[in-house]
Order: sequence, then C-alpha cells, then structure tokens
Amino acid sequence: MKLDLVIRELHRSESELAHLLLRMSERHKSDHETYHVARDLAGWCHDHVRELAEAGKEHGLDLDPSHDVSVAARLREKAREKASEWLGRRSEPGLLLLADLRHLYLAASEVSLDWELLAQAAQAAKQRELLALAQRCHPQTLRQLRWANARLKDSAPQALLS
Repeated sequence: MKLDLVIRELHRSESELAHLLLRMSERHKSDHETYHVARDLAGWCHDHVRELAEAGKEHGLDLDPSHDVSVAARLREKAREKASEWLGRRSEPGLLLLADLRHLYLAASEVSLDWELLAQAAQAAKQRELLALAQRCHPQTLRQLRWANARLKDSAPQALLS
C-alpha cells in the first residue's frame, strides 16, 4: 500500500495552505474579514497537520506535527513571485488581494483533491481511522475553498474595473 505517500503529500499541502492563509492575513490586516477569517482557517490547517502527523505514525512516517519553516520560506517566495507576475509592478491593494485569493483558491483545491485521494484509498484499504480523518477534515477544506471563491467573486469587480 502507498497510503504513506498520500498522507505525506496531504501533510505538505495542508502546511502550505496554512502558511498561505497566515501570509494573506498579514498582508491584508486592514481588511478585517480577510485578516480574521484567514487566521481562523489557518487554525483548521494546523489541526489537520497535527492529525496527519499522528496518522502517519501508523504508516511509518515521522511528520512534523507543526508547520515546516522551510516550506513556509519556499511558499512565501513562490507567493511573491506569482503575485508579481500577475500584478506586474502594480501595488494596488485590491489587485494584491485578488492575486492572494486566487493563489489561495488553487492551493485549497489541491488540498481538497488530496483529501479525496486519501478518503478513496482509505475506503478501498478498509482503513476506518484514515477514512474518518478524511471525513472529518475534508469538509473544513471545502469551507476554505468556498470562502476563497466567495471573496474572489466579491473582490474581482472592484479590483479589476477601478
């Protein structure tokens, strides 16, 4: 079985999503909804990372139950590069928020897909605990995805037409 590969990748993608959310909250402190909701959603990711680290032990993995600093550094750099590419040299807050939300939506989609993979593999392997973990955590990821999508829809017209 290769469940360890799925658990490791999900642990990585949840860690990256947490870092994205925290970075986004820091960049948009003046937007209180973005700041507070992003921090709350990052807390869910941290919970998922801890639970995945625990589940990974049963599959021979030694995963960090907290966030990985090297992943955070790489993610920050990647986010800056993507935002710069998308925005050019502009620094308008609306466009920056839009770029951050777009990046967040894509990262949350990746995490959602990883939860689906884990759920399907766990069900096929009759790993009830892993399936329960996926059923418990995936709805929160879907909520993160819906929030990013709603904020994109709300922010796009003003940011792109002003």
